[in-house]
Amino acid sequence: MMSVDIAGINIPDSALAREATELVRDTTNELIYHHSRRTYLFGAHRGLRDGLTFDAELLYIGAMFHDFGLVAPYASDNQRFEIDGADEARAFLLKHDIAQAEAQTVWTAIALHTTPEIPLHMDPVIALVTRGVEHDVMGVGYETVSEQERAEILKVHPRPDFKNQILQAFTEGIKHRPDTTFGNVKADVLAHFVPGFVRGDFVKVIKESPWGE
Repeated sequence: MMSVDIAGINIPDSALAREATELVRDTTNELIYHHSRRTYLFGAHRGLRDGLTFDAELLYIGAMFHDFGLVAPYASDNQRFEIDGADEARAFLLKHDIAQAEAQTVWTAIALHTTPEIPLHMDPVIALVTRGVEHDVMGVGYETVSEQERAEILKVHPRPDFKNQILQAFTEGIKHRPDTTFGNVKADVLAHFVPGFVRGDFVKVIKESPWGE
């Protein structure tokens, strides 16, 4: 397997990885593409730093598909965007004869990437998709990547006005299915950017349940 190198991180160049890259470029946009590649780079960097053993190809697929559920035609009306992306990634891998267990690992990595802490205690591929996302979106672990490494990554995958653009992408990708944000961090996005949005209230759900006392 040949690979390219960015800031000391090898990006898989298998037929599977190339097809995934082309799919992301053809069906999403520059924002999602560059963010997804940075997610892989930051996740892999953290894995190497922490001495983890991980399947780079599976990590790459997880990173590349993790925001698929924000864009048409992959964005559903009735489930969390994370699950939309996870479903697409699993189907993609199974179509390419990747084992069910490995495809399920990638599914879990994407499905849980906005669920704090839990993924970090799971398979390294699952943990590192979350590490990569948290680094690029929220700056978690920012100090673990040197200024030179960040500059090398941004030279290939620029991040102009990223904070505003990714928040807009989140809003556009989930505002038509607000109920799917119940109990997860994306409710914060709609609370900031969608007038009239009312968060689901866990306590209210319990108290108004049809069960007795």
